Amino acid sequence: MTAITINIPNHEVSFFKKMMEKMGWTYSVAEPRKPRLYDPETGEYLNDETMQAIEDVRSGKEPVYEMKSMDEFKAWCEAL
Repeated sequence: MTAITINIPNHEVSFFKKMMEKMGWTYSVAEPRKPRLYDPETGEYLNDETMQAIEDVRSGKEPVYEMKSMDEFKAWCEAL
């Protein structure tokens, strides 16, 4: 048996299932994969906590800080 991955638009799924039944094919629905980023320095993928922080910034849930100077960055670090 050969496994093939295809993407079906939601509005075509019922048609696809009927066609598969007539052809005697089987299918399985894969769980969506979590996005992952690779860190070449460590050779590992970022953990769930780091990925969530990145997604929070991307979606606007967390603010992004823009430092105007190294002095401002230093003051920000010292305040932590």
